[in-house]
Amino acid sequence: MARTAVHTAAAPKAIGTYSQAVRCGGAVYLAGQIGLDPATMEIVPGIDAQIRRVFDNLKAVARAAGGDMKDMVKLTVYLTDLANFARLNEIMASYFTEPYPARAAVGVASLPRGALVEVDAIMHLE
Repeated sequence: MARTAVHTAAAPKAIGTYSQAVRCGGAVYLAGQIGLDPATMEIVPGIDAQIRRVFDNLKAVARAAGGDMKDMVKLTVYLTDLANFARLNEIMASYFTEPYPARAAVGVASLPRGALVEVDAIMHLE
């Protein structure tokens, strides 16, 4: 099965040796997104703004791959402070509808560029 890289200027450019997403058949594997503003490549300030920016970035990559948030089947969330988990849930509810994607949440010591949250995703397209 062929692998195809997905890129969009509507999300932050890759800052390392990875693609924003890779499509393989009907599966699309989206790289982790942090709260980088794609226009400035700077982290937006505050946990709420970072959570929204992460989901906006994921949405942009999903659309570039031919899908949308409703096509995401699995998320992995990384938080530097698990006390922010409730805020993540509240904000996430504005980006997804039922059935929600499966999800894991992990507390981590640090994230790239001092980010407070990172989320990666797997999307399935028909």
